[in-house]
Amino acid sequence: MNSQKPFLSDNAAPVHPKIWEAMQAADSADIPYDGDALSQELDARFSDLFGRECAAIWVATGTAANCLGLATLCQPHGGVVCHEEAHIEVDEGGAPGFFLHGAKLMLASGEGAKLTPDDIAALVDPIRDDVHQVQPHAIAITQASEYGLSYRRAEIDAITELAKARGLGIHMDGARFANAAAFLGGKAVEAAGHVDTLSFGCIKNGGMSAEALVLFDPEQAALVKYRRKRAGHLQCKGRYLAAQVLAMLDGDLWLENARAANAAAAEIGSAAEARLMYPVEANEVFMRLSAAEREALRQQGFDFYDWGADAARFVAAWNTKAEDAVALGKAIAGL
Repeated sequence: MNSQKPFLSDNAAPVHPKIWEAMQAADSADIPYDGDALSQELDARFSDLFGRECAAIWVATGTAANCLGLATLCQPHGGVVCHEEAHIEVDEGGAPGFFLHGAKLMLASGEGAKLTPDDIAALVDPIRDDVHQVQPHAIAITQASEYGLSYRRAEIDAITELAKARGLGIHMDGARFANAAAFLGGKAVEAAGHVDTLSFGCIKNGGMSAEALVLFDPEQAALVKYRRKRAGHLQCKGRYLAAQVLAMLDGDLWLENARAANAAAAEIGSAAEARLMYPVEANEVFMRLSAAEREALRQQGFDFYDWGADAARFVAAWNTKAEDAVALGKAIAGL
């Protein structure tokens, strides 16, 4: 990236030094696949983090974490309710259908890419028990949402209540889970509620090549490990993935990085609040900007994505410089 002021994506950020250090420390012989000492630590560490027993399995991508999680909740003849702009629908290249052997994504609408119980009920209740219609088996929500909005615990609990009443599982796409948790006060359980499966994002938060799939029914772990192997995600030297995930948990690095990114995003948003499409509740900022205004910002060295015809998305990362966030905010305010 040539720009000195990058706000394109947190995926473009470098790997955090502590992640590199952890991988270097893991660079010695150990049992292959996930039999190593580091991989064996994951279950206990995540159980401590969430305050309830769970199993945690490393994979290399968020797509794999999401799809393997959904595969535990949905049979091939069923469906997964998600927002029409959910990442699993618009940005994962059909992977859910591939991993779930043809199960359907059932698209619901909701403000800011969030779902409410009413949004879900409006989709699933009219087709309930109709053999001619795909029946929902699970619900997927994204924390923080695709527009950077964080689900509060009460919102998650309300969706959970609906899901349990209808016999549905709940998966949480947590690509930016750390950012939501940081915004909500820093407690993982407040950001996750009592979902069934969770993709715990690390790569967007300073990791290199590891995500964690957290299963709150540990008995599912054995089956998921077979599916992970079949999907080509059982890496021979899994200790390097486990090392990254554990380093993210050590000393709450996951929260430290997320808070830094959130603070930079808040700085940008506060400079031109009238332009905001949605409140800034994580590390993404969505603003209404004309094509000419976006070009003016790019001429000043800012990198970002257009968001439709009249808006832009700015993403802060763990390493975003405070002066760059201030500069972007001033540049937008001065348009």
